[in-house]
Amino acid sequence: MIRLTLSVALIAAMAACSAADNSNAQGNAVPAITAVDPVPFVATEQGVFVEPWAMAFLPGGTQLLVTEKAGKLKLFTLGGQTVEVAGVPAVAYGGQGGLGDIVLHPKFAENGMVYLSYAEPGEGATRGAAVARARLVQDAKGARLDGLKVIWRQVPKLDGGGHYAHRIAFAPDGHLFIASGERQNFDPAHDMKSNLGKVVRLNDDGSVPADNPFAAEGGVTAQIWSLGHRNPLGLAFDATGQLWDVEMGPKGGDELNRVEPRANYGYPIVSNGDHYDGKPIPDHDTRPEFAAPVISWTPVISPSSLIFYSGDMFPAWKGSAFIGGLSSKALVRIAFDGVSAREAERFDMGQRIRAVTQGPDGALWLLEDGQKGATGRLLKLTPRG
Repeated sequence: MIRLTLSVALIAAMAACSAADNSNAQGNAVPAITAVDPVPFVATEQGVFVEPWAMAFLPGGTQLLVTEKAGKLKLFTLGGQTVEVAGVPAVAYGGQGGLGDIVLHPKFAENGMVYLSYAEPGEGATRGAAVARARLVQDAKGARLDGLKVIWRQVPKLDGGGHYAHRIAFAPDGHLFIASGERQNFDPAHDMKSNLGKVVRLNDDGSVPADNPFAAEGGVTAQIWSLGHRNPLGLAFDATGQLWDVEMGPKGGDELNRVEPRANYGYPIVSNGDHYDGKPIPDHDTRPEFAAPVISWTPVISPSSLIFYSGDMFPAWKGSAFIGGLSSKALVRIAFDGVSAREAERFDMGQRIRAVTQGPDGALWLLEDGQKGATGRLLKLTPRG
């Protein structure tokens, strides 16, 4: 195993912004960053994967499921072998599309169910995200998915290869939440006949809960929990059961959002960034009817993933959130004070970070991105001795 020593990115706060300004509910300021030297962890390489996208620990903490974007699911035994899991659905690989998230059912120890997200082909050149569930089986023949069934799809499928989002999270009460990107088509984020640009809430079998905010409307509208999202690539619940997301803004304006039922987050009508062609987008504070981010970033961090830390290995971080950064090549720690939040630390990892999770023992685990067929390392972060 390779032992790595990492440094903290020393990024100055905007001189005009106080710490209080940086955690304001409008999220318009670049947050202050507290630099710590030396970093409080050591990163140890545990394995290498090809274009890894997501990971999930199995009960017991000795095995880890890892998705590879081109369409392979790997079962990695810590300190041991890696085997490919059979029965994975065919994926539409290309652009941002491919095999995506992997999560366990809250009662996995009883039912063995896992949930996968991925891009699937449609008619012509169209594509859309889907979520399927299956039972993970390990026996003398190896590892496989049995009884795979698609329980959710993006509607409609569209041309283009981006903004699937398709992060998955189970709520403490067992409901299934899915982040659905607007597929780089802007307007679907406000179209109530589409589930693009939305966060959706389902039962664990894909059916619609009767108490969803738009359940009476029927169809895909009934799935919607919140709308006006762009490309939410992180979805997680804090210790109180509150749902949060992180999403990529356009040219500027990455967001951390407190996700509430019926709330409209405004994209593309408002954003704290602008279009890539330079056309301005009004800021959130010009349209108070839209929910504003709790934090926004310009320059961007390109968030890839989100978790809330609850372990004992890093006691000072309990209750913090961690965001994987792509263009920022960083691990970003978020501290909370009630409904407000601020960026507390940013650790320079030297590579694009695609996923972050917490291990059963409280260690932090990271997946490097590994773009376009390249390899990315699996790293374990433990306290510096």
